[in-house]
Amino acid sequence: MKIKEGFILRKVGIQFVVAATGKASEHFNGMMRLNESGAFAFRLMQQGITEEELTIRLMEEYEVSEQTARKDAAAFTAALREADALE
Repeated sequence: MKIKEGFILRKVGIQFVVAATGKASEHFNGMMRLNESGAFAFRLMQQGITEEELTIRLMEEYEVSEQTARKDAAAFTAALREADALE
């Protein structure tokens, strides 16, 4: 899975936001607010990783259980699908 072109991640104060630009904004009008782990996951998905790879990287980076990382990865990718942000 990879983030579609036109979705950008920016840090605003202490929070991260994702916004759609250009053609991507035709399907998504708004912003997604992300915490640090969400920004970490977003950057990885910009590189085009699988949900399984995302799970592993979350476990490594945040020292969480596989169950927690799997649940978080699934929820994050579902939110990105809903925003039509995935290729």
